[in-house]
Amino acid sequence: MTVDTLRHPGLVPGSTAPHAPTLQAEAEQVRGDEVRTDWTRAEIAALFDLPFDELMFRAQTTHRAHHAAGQVQLCTLLSIKTGGCPEDCGYCNQSASAETELKASKLMDVRAVLQSAAQARDAGSQRFCMGAAWRNPKDKDMPAIIEMVQGVRQMGMETCMTLGMLTPAQAEQLAEAGLDYYNHNIDTSPEKYAEVITTRTFQDRLDTLENVREAGINVCCGGIVGMGETRADRVGFVHALATLPRHPESVPVNALVPVKGTVLGNMLADTPLAAIDDIEFVRTVAVARVTMPLSMVRLSAGRESMSEATQALCFMAGANSIFTGDKLLTTGNAGDDKDAALLAKLGLVPMVGEEPMRKEKTCC
Repeated sequence: MTVDTLRHPGLVPGSTAPHAPTLQAEAEQVRGDEVRTDWTRAEIAALFDLPFDELMFRAQTTHRAHHAAGQVQLCTLLSIKTGGCPEDCGYCNQSASAETELKASKLMDVRAVLQSAAQARDAGSQRFCMGAAWRNPKDKDMPAIIEMVQGVRQMGMETCMTLGMLTPAQAEQLAEAGLDYYNHNIDTSPEKYAEVITTRTFQDRLDTLENVREAGINVCCGGIVGMGETRADRVGFVHALATLPRHPESVPVNALVPVKGTVLGNMLADTPLAAIDDIEFVRTVAVARVTMPLSMVRLSAGRESMSEATQALCFMAGANSIFTGDKLLTTGNAGDDKDAALLAKLGLVPMVGEEPMRKEKTCC
């Protein structure tokens, strides 16, 4: 085998022309410099298949073209209504069908929520996210929800809510209250979805995203990897997001936290090899960054079990948003002190200013 063959695996020994498209040629075909919504699955699969250093280079180049280098957005997530959800999401211990010790609670008092928001602001958080374990909010709960949104905004923080499915009228109410973001994850690929959730469809998710967009609220939408899916499913997951009419302003990438008592927790908790490989997780983050250049890519659930090296690679891959604090809804999180120490070690600082897609929306 010649040196050229080693450098270019597509070369046939003794030839001077590629027998098949080289990795460099494939890379040129899937450039992520421009904002596109017409990605094909083949193009996204080609990104996943790139040598790791090439993919990381592409992701970091794309990231620096649109985002401030070395800055990470700090967000805080609070469960404002825990447990008792009628949905059967296989990963969630808040499902009423999950056999866990989690007790259902009522919607938190508005004053308690605002107190938590003030503490998050003082700890450096830019965005305060509030989640309720509902299939969809009831109209009787909307006045309190609106009061929470308005109160957090008055503190100078961005607001985000995740309340399940929304009707167009509810989305309009939240928009009038000044809600900045609405989170509604697609979770996984369209093909894998029905294996994870049966109480609503993938299209139901898309319908709520459309209602949120129509109301003028920014979209936060991502999913979970490590649920036993294949790489083809991860390709399909990124493809579904990257081909939306407008990319989500925020894209959270979660690693499954297998909680015993949930369907996936029981299936995967005692099977360490079922967990997604760290490098594959970083590849997923990098591909999300390349295909959605302007979006904030958030390193979300599962981070508390990641090594500092894995998290550092995620930041190099273009992740520029994290949840801080000791808890994400009902699962553990790294904690403020640990996060501060990691960011200091890596020379990263809290983000200042507005996200690229929101800035673009304001100025254009």
